[in-house]
Amino acid sequence: MIERASRINHIEEYYFSKKLKEVFSMEKQGKPIINMGIGSPDIPPDRQVINALKKSLSHPRASMYQSYQGLPELRKAISNFYKNNYNVTVDYSSEVLPLMGSKEGIMHISMAFLNKGDQVLIPNPGYPTYSSVTKILEAKPLFYDLVEENNWQPDWKYLESIDSNKIKLMWLNYPNMPTGAKTDINTLDRLIDWAKSRKIILVNDNPYSFILNDNPISILSRKGAFEVCLELNSLSKTFNMAGWRVGMLLGNKNYIKDVVKIKSNMDSGMFYGIQIGAIASLNLKKDWFKSLNEIYFKRREKVFELAKKLNTSFDKNISGLFVWAKLNEDVKSSEKFIDKILYKHNIFITPGSIFGSNGDRFIRLSLCVEEKIIEEAINRL
Repeated sequence: MIERASRINHIEEYYFSKKLKEVFSMEKQGKPIINMGIGSPDIPPDRQVINALKKSLSHPRASMYQSYQGLPELRKAISNFYKNNYNVTVDYSSEVLPLMGSKEGIMHISMAFLNKGDQVLIPNPGYPTYSSVTKILEAKPLFYDLVEENNWQPDWKYLESIDSNKIKLMWLNYPNMPTGAKTDINTLDRLIDWAKSRKIILVNDNPYSFILNDNPISILSRKGAFEVCLELNSLSKTFNMAGWRVGMLLGNKNYIKDVVKIKSNMDSGMFYGIQIGAIASLNLKKDWFKSLNEIYFKRREKVFELAKKLNTSFDKNISGLFVWAKLNEDVKSSEKFIDKILYKHNIFITPGSIFGSNGDRFIRLSLCVEEKIIEEAINRL
């Protein structure tokens, strides 16, 4: 066997990649699995979006290589979307970069700015990809606490006291996943000032701002943000296009230019038809969000019932695509707890521990399940 690269010695296969193999194996054995672990929207995109994709397939450019920076029309649509929904003005030619999903952007940003030994601030709990990509690039994750008692906001005592000489990036994610905590503009403003004083790039990962949330906010709307900030966003949750793989990066044009250097060496552009579909989605009227959230609101009420059946506690004032529920004090391990529910009731739930040590006492339940299926899960319990 050829020796593997040392960079993968300290990372593991993504939790869902491993666990879903087991779940799919159980399904093949005939077990009636209810999957409430994954945030993969089950509602189709708007019909206009699908029709735009279909129509685009006969375009002369449909099968050609595309621009590394996406169609100008797509960048303009992203720019208009930010103006209309976040009151943020961006130059589509230099401050917008379409991506093949925002997860790709996490890698590209990290590759553009991190050297071996650099440090990265990562929320705990937080999206596991932040830390795994940091480790792949042989940089060092520094975890900052988000805790229930502080409404899942950063620990300022820690941030003010930390030696930041080697810190290059800070990841933040509001509205927050997995906790559902909403965006606090005071947190954003304070973080921007803090990052400017320490020469750190702030990256806000913002794919949940329209899900069960009446006040979508971009960090780029705050004073001074374009000096130190980038923002990732995605069509996956907002427009039910997770499998289409359409994301976007916005912010400081010099940072965008650096990311393009990485991206242009790693792909040959996004499929033309998907870009045309993305434009159609970004041009949808705001009624789309209202109708989508009516569905998710009803589902969330049912998931609250399910969470009670599981003897957990939770905050009802949350946003996003999940319910973050705290386990009873008698439960010692969220992974053992979800395995018990999986093997006994054929219901798959995400253990909070995969998001960091501050998630050990929690589980995450997805709203990407029809009401009647949530009812079935309740009945099984």
